[in-house]
Amino acid sequence: MSKIGVLIEMSENAVKDANFGIITAARAQGSNEVFAFTINGEAVDCKDAVEKYGVEKVVDLSADGADLKASPDAFAQAIADAINHFEIESLLGISSTVGRDLMARTAIIQDASLVLDCIEVDLSAATVIKSHFSGKTFAKIKLNGQFKIYGIRPNVIEAQSDACQAEIVAFQSSVTDSGKLKVVELKKSESDIVDLTEANIIVTGGRPLESEDNFGILKACSDLLGGAVGASRAAVDAGYAPHHIQVGQTGKTVSPKLYIGCGISGSVQHFAGMKTSKIIVAINTDKDAPILGKCDYGLIGDLFEVVPALTAELKESQA
Repeated sequence: MSKIGVLIEMSENAVKDANFGIITAARAQGSNEVFAFTINGEAVDCKDAVEKYGVEKVVDLSADGADLKASPDAFAQAIADAINHFEIESLLGISSTVGRDLMARTAIIQDASLVLDCIEVDLSAATVIKSHFSGKTFAKIKLNGQFKIYGIRPNVIEAQSDACQAEIVAFQSSVTDSGKLKVVELKKSESDIVDLTEANIIVTGGRPLESEDNFGILKACSDLLGGAVGASRAAVDAGYAPHHIQVGQTGKTVSPKLYIGCGISGSVQHFAGMKTSKIIVAINTDKDAPILGKCDYGLIGDLFEVVPALTAELKESQA
């Protein structure tokens, strides 16, 4: 049985849902022992959530000589120290902004093989699948070397429960803060209630929305669904939506369980950012729109009529 580490990401003292698919990949149908890495007392908050998916040890990382949350360099060194102490063979994490940064720093320290944004992982064969050229091709990559790090795209691996009794293990690293880099403050946009890249449901709007105010129609619907709002490049370039919610080749790559495209034509560039969605629903007045040939469910209709009707039905069902 191999020992596999998983970097756990938290949001407002709760485990991000995207972690559970990563744990499932690490567990590999019960053939591996999974260690969840947390910091500064977060182990207590995440233990109940992660043990449902097969985590056997929750490692609480700390260091007297550094603030791990404020120093990415120290955090990465603490992870590396724990990897060596517990004899971890591979490390998995979410290919998020934080995850990419920490995994890259840890890979340098460990002289490890590293692949980010994987959509499939086979730990026994040390291979991954990763998309290239705007999703037009898929590469099967084999990782070599003694230690391997896998960054996995959020939501591409279906989480499977595999309950066990987890043990919290404290680990103190001897790392000290180099002082070269320090996180001073984190600010979250008020509109980013749900992280777009980790959302299970995304309602996206295109240029036909015609104004920033009209994106409120999509937000009302997405709020009831517990999702997030996205936008096409055309809508962003027109000033209807901020760039940080842009989906596509020049925006964010997403893999939600449900993607609802409202007035989205479905260009190659946009499709590259959402083609791994589990279910794609398209609402468009143009029956020849490319997205209607790529979606699971297509509706020929005016989004200004369809989306409010859907919102009304959701309100009634949730009343």
